[in-house]
Amino acid sequence: MRVGGDLLDETRAFTEQLRVQLAALPAAESVPVEVTRRARYEGRGIFPAPVFLPEARWLDADGVRVRIVAPESPRGVYLHIHGGGWTLGAADLQDALFAFIAEQTGLAVASVDYRLAPEHPYPAGADDCETVARWLLERGAAEIGAPSAFAIGGESAGAHLAVVALLRLRDRHGVTGAFGAANLFYGAYDLGGTPSRVRFTDALVITGPFMDWCTENFLPGLGTDARRDPDISPLYADLHSLPRTLFTVGTLDPLLDDSLFMAARWEAAGWTARSPARSATARSRALSCSSTRRLPPSSRVRASQARWCKAHSTTFGRTIYAWCRSAPSSPPISRGTRNTPT
Repeated sequence: MRVGGDLLDETRAFTEQLRVQLAALPAAESVPVEVTRRARYEGRGIFPAPVFLPEARWLDADGVRVRIVAPESPRGVYLHIHGGGWTLGAADLQDALFAFIAEQTGLAVASVDYRLAPEHPYPAGADDCETVARWLLERGAAEIGAPSAFAIGGESAGAHLAVVALLRLRDRHGVTGAFGAANLFYGAYDLGGTPSRVRFTDALVITGPFMDWCTENFLPGLGTDARRDPDISPLYADLHSLPRTLFTVGTLDPLLDDSLFMAARWEAAGWTARSPARSATARSRALSCSSTRRLPPSSRVRASQARWCKAHSTTFGRTIYAWCRSAPSSPPISRGTRNTPT
């Protein structure tokens, strides 16, 4: 997908507006966590107040709540795990996005309301995602009213937990091949810190202190070596027998190397992938095993980038649904140029 100059101008303008907004807000790590969580529900901050759709519903997955947004006749289920640094976020904060994904893909979206740190540090959140993944495969699809075609994915901390769930299904329960595809946005896969994370200085949406705070909430008292246990940092896991995966990350994201390194190891575990395709400037390049796309060179793509979101979601929908229904192939990685929240 090629982005025109008008959209790039919109993106740059949005970035500057975001910088002004962020400068007026207290740092999340400087206030009690419940204050930041409440502000998100009230729309105080960089995100608008959430929209709670009447058609959205809750199901109980063996003690873990799951938010369901489904089309009239779903073709399968997308298991979604939200981001927020294992500390913030909730499964009912993205109903509108889930409805859009359901429309574009034909899949029911099931989002995990996993326990958050610091009240519930590792392994609580990972345990909840594992529980929901098993429930979904065993009987969840029937409760949702969908056939047994599954994809899994998430953003940042959610992408991390999605990979952990896949690895646990394989290693603890002998389950492989149940999820036909994974969709991973700017995940954190080495919680000891990749070079892009350690060397990160150009803060926009997130800062180094914020990422440190989130990681310490999730892994209190653990040193770097302990944080690189494969169940905590899946970059160090054996990656055989995992589904085909779409990795998406911004080239200015502090977690850029996490996705690049993970995609390389995914390939080494048996996938084949094309070499990076670069556009004229480092701030507008994209990489995919199936196509080369130019993506906006800024921070998180929000309302002012709705056209890009729609096009990308349509591509995601076609790709993920096709992957759910067919045999394995190579794992694309698409790269935008934004700095993103965990």
